[in-house]
Amino acid sequence: MSHKNPIRKDKTCLNCNHVVDQRFCPNCGQENTDTRKTFYHLFVHFFEDLTHYENAFWKTIKNLLLKPASLTKEYLSGKRLSYLAPVRLYIFISFVTFFMIAVLPDEDESDDVIKINEKKDEPVKSEKNLSYNYADSIKKEVKEEIQQQDSISTDTLSKEAMRIEELKKKGVLKPSEADSIKKLIQLGKKEETAKKNYSLFSSEYESIAQLDSVRKSKPNEMNDVEYWFEKKSIGLKEKYTEEQLKEKFLESIKHNFPKTLFIYMPIFALVLWFFHDKKRWYYFDHGIFTLHYFSFLLLITLIMLLLDTLFSLIGDSWFWITMEFFINFIGTIWMLYYFFPAHHRFYGETRMVSFIKSVFIFIINSILFSIVLTLFLIYTFANL
Repeated sequence: MSHKNPIRKDKTCLNCNHVVDQRFCPNCGQENTDTRKTFYHLFVHFFEDLTHYENAFWKTIKNLLLKPASLTKEYLSGKRLSYLAPVRLYIFISFVTFFMIAVLPDEDESDDVIKINEKKDEPVKSEKNLSYNYADSIKKEVKEEIQQQDSISTDTLSKEAMRIEELKKKGVLKPSEADSIKKLIQLGKKEETAKKNYSLFSSEYESIAQLDSVRKSKPNEMNDVEYWFEKKSIGLKEKYTEEQLKEKFLESIKHNFPKTLFIYMPIFALVLWFFHDKKRWYYFDHGIFTLHYFSFLLLITLIMLLLDTLFSLIGDSWFWITMEFFINFIGTIWMLYYFFPAHHRFYGETRMVSFIKSVFIFIINSILFSIVLTLFLIYTFANL
């Protein structure tokens, strides 16, 4: 139970200098009490504020997760002190979700670390592994020789084949070993070519000069958008490696996607406004519903992310893999289904009318969000 601080004898408000006849200033609302407080008062007020915040927070989270639209109805009915404000709720959940996405390692990164550790402890047992290692060492030697000779026009594969033939004549390699190494080198060449062909920022032109020359000779075969994309891809490939480009692209997406999501929410609310009675529902009401719905989506994403990380740390047994799949499946289904009961309960229409409207709203927003997401990816690519 809180203890009220004694009122100051001085009736002048410390905040606005207005005359204060009672406990609170009639002009600015500040309490006219002594600003110097004991440690006991600080501790009591801190505990009361923390308890109140925690109660409001957990009550908000519970209703948001398990009672679709109830939080929005409670807020618009005037019961606001018992719950977190919609904007604060969204900002808090959004910050925590995207912060955890940036901090927690991806599954691919975790797998790479595990594979590296396994390779460190794994002994070389088979002749196949020896052949691969030997092939890699030969390829490295041949590449160094080619770089020293600056023979750019010479076929690299033939150089490697010549080097292998020399080692076979000297007795360093057996004929069977030489043939197997040649096959491995050819296989590696095909893999490298395939990686280049399916590159994220691939371009069929080697330089901007070549691109300009082709466009000048065949102006009708390339429009301005294609030319811009090809020119941008060539410029990026000259500055960064493929891995660096992918890393920068993903970092940019993680950094800018929260802004894109925040920008799209007014569009989502506008679609809701279009489908409902303009006299009964204000745009503000649709905005509150949208804030709560997007907060729910981010919260489910955060929970699934934390559980996936936890399961990856526990182990990779069939039980935990099954549990992870089951939880992700339930979470995804709940994310897709949530909008339909939330829409029905909040707007109070019949189930059939609400379902038909929900389907159209869902489809329209999916199309619009795809367009916004495409523009966002183009913006991300343009700013690399």
